[in-house]
Amino acid sequence: MTLLNHRAEGSSSASPLLLGPSLGTSYALWDEVAPELSVTHRVVRWDLPGHGGSPAGLIGAGATVADLAGLVLALADSLGIERFAYAGVSLGGAVGLHLAVHHPQRLSSLAVICSSAHFNGSTPWEERAALVRSEGLARLADNADARWFAGGFSVPRLVQDHRDADPDAYAACCDALAAFDLRDRLTEIAVPALLIAGREDPATPPAHLREIADAVPGATLVELPGASHLAPAQCPEAVLTALRAHFGQEARRGMAVRREVLGDAHVDRAQDRQTPFTARFQDFISRYAWGEIWTDPTLSRRERSMITLTALVAHGHYDELAMHVRAARRNGLTPEEIGAVLLQTAVYCGVPAANSAFATAQRVLAEEDTP
Repeated sequence: MTLLNHRAEGSSSASPLLLGPSLGTSYALWDEVAPELSVTHRVVRWDLPGHGGSPAGLIGAGATVADLAGLVLALADSLGIERFAYAGVSLGGAVGLHLAVHHPQRLSSLAVICSSAHFNGSTPWEERAALVRSEGLARLADNADARWFAGGFSVPRLVQDHRDADPDAYAACCDALAAFDLRDRLTEIAVPALLIAGREDPATPPAHLREIADAVPGATLVELPGASHLAPAQCPEAVLTALRAHFGQEARRGMAVRREVLGDAHVDRAQDRQTPFTARFQDFISRYAWGEIWTDPTLSRRERSMITLTALVAHGHYDELAMHVRAARRNGLTPEEIGAVLLQTAVYCGVPAANSAFATAQRVLAEEDTP
């Protein structure tokens, strides 16, 4: 299968973060931001069809944002990424909104930058698509700086990317923008959402981001003074600060859940034993195990405790089993229910394994009953 051109940065074991570009640009839009984000995330930035290194034939006339979102999911699947954080600019932001509404199970959090739930109706984009199909991109590229940046700012690399884009693929992306309108679905977005607006942005002014922030439950809106449409290129430090604060919530949320399930005393001991050598592993546990898996609402914490007990018995991890017997009690399991889970393991994991598990669980439950 032909995939979107992309660039991956950061540790493959880190929490994945996909970055989407604006129409007319390549993943170079993220050059001043992605390397810093890759310190804590597995960053994957991608090119639109016909832009940068992505094949133009991935989309055609009449394309939709759903088509682009499908290409992003195919890219994530090819990289073994099931669930990811996402940030996108303009058309890339529209892709993020579509994913949040139509594929919420794939997103852990969302940042929408200088974008909109609609792009001022279909007519302007239909006219632009017709212009590009008949004349190419030269005229649009000549005034790109005025559309993209404020105060005479320019990024020649991005203007050249605009000039080099495939006209038919660019026009197909215009078709996607013309048909896009998610205003009536915004209240369905349940992932943590950050909206970043450039106060000098003529294409998607702050009112467009405010409309999303007002509709999405719990969303946060940040307005950047002096920023126009391509904020990550013009104001990278401000964008980076906002994204770090937003995407860092996964680790903080994970630590809170970890404490709720395992107890403050256990987590405090783990933190006290932490060294520079183990720090990244502890961060990984908080972000991935506790910040993503244990916070997934598909299963209750009671159900997760039962699954965890079974898995630990199956692999003979009895020290971990003792910890999770305590956790199971915090998650509402009775001693009788814990015993029933361990009895089930005797059938499928073996009697010797269950025998050791019962001994461990009995010791823990006796300690809990001791005044």
